[in-house]
Amino acid sequence: MSENHTPRWMRVGASAALDSARAAREAVEIALEGGEAALVLIFVSPSCDVPSVAVAANFAARGAPLIGCSTAGEIAEGVAGSGRVVAVAMGGEGFVARTSLGLLADGGEVAGAAAAQGLVGLEAKNRALVLLSGGNAGNHGAVVRGAYGVGGASVKMAGGCAADEGARTAIWVIHGGQALQDAVVGAAIGSAGSIGVGLGHGWTPTGESMVVTKSDGQRIFTLDDQPALDRYLAVAGVTNAQFEDPAQWSQIILTRPLGMPRPEGVEVRTVLDGDAANRSLLCGDVPQGAIMSVMRGDIGTALEGAREACVAVLDDLGDEAPVGVLAFDCAGRRSVLGEEGVVAEMATLAEFFDETPLAGFYTYGEVARKSGSRGIHGATLVLLALG
Repeated sequence: MSENHTPRWMRVGASAALDSARAAREAVEIALEGGEAALVLIFVSPSCDVPSVAVAANFAARGAPLIGCSTAGEIAEGVAGSGRVVAVAMGGEGFVARTSLGLLADGGEVAGAAAAQGLVGLEAKNRALVLLSGGNAGNHGAVVRGAYGVGGASVKMAGGCAADEGARTAIWVIHGGQALQDAVVGAAIGSAGSIGVGLGHGWTPTGESMVVTKSDGQRIFTLDDQPALDRYLAVAGVTNAQFEDPAQWSQIILTRPLGMPRPEGVEVRTVLDGDAANRSLLCGDVPQGAIMSVMRGDIGTALEGAREACVAVLDDLGDEAPVGVLAFDCAGRRSVLGEEGVVAEMATLAEFFDETPLAGFYTYGEVARKSGSRGIHGATLVLLALG
């Protein structure tokens, strides 16, 4: 990796001020450092008043396009945890950005296409789309397909699904001074420098493989022609009593996702919930006919996944050194890592990006696409690096 002397830049600010508007102003002002940005991103703890954060951050951004979302934890300044507002500002010569908004009420593909409209007519050597999707659950793959329909095969994508620390009651995305639920926001980025996307997860298949014999794309009704919930519980080694205990069940689905084999590796899907009445599984973006396995991991494999993501994003960036990195990490991975593991993951990222600004958030699903129309992931770390 060569030393980078480009005029492009990325800076990070963070604040844990108890007053939400103050935290937003402080974070954005630190990230701007008195300069003018082409784009501001903001990642907000759900403990904050998110609408107030949107208004205050938009004012502090001084006219720069702004998008953001609520989180399941924030990443900045080498620390991952909860309770902060994190702002990322980027700009400089050869860097442009536009933002757009889509509404999930119009359908996933329509919303994704609307959020990608900033790409239309955007002339740049390299282009990428940062996509932040709201919504409590659903077919986020349709959002990615809609965005792909606008950007085509030449545009890389990275991002994540907004979150709220596991409550699943108030999930927000931010566009300018607006905070909205059930919406998708996109930032179309054009840069004279390279843009890299990399991902890694560290999960490995365990137990018997299963065939999705009935699914509507968002909910799995049967696996191996058996009720999906019952088959999942059996293969995962989970009792019905554990399923009926909300605390135990929440932990189980975070730490035992499902995986689909793909030519480029196993693609992970987080189980969102189970339905006791019809014995189905809510697990978005799983087509009928797919082969699925219950995945297992631990702190060690999760850290290997982080290292894999770092290597992959630098390889995709090429010879240019990164001026900044965005990280979209899964809430499920945070649960597996625990407090000590999270510290270790931040140390792993620092091995690769010690002198490079890095920020992001914990998500309810990750977006990473370098080619093809697919690109939604679960329990995965996604990195986007700007050269």
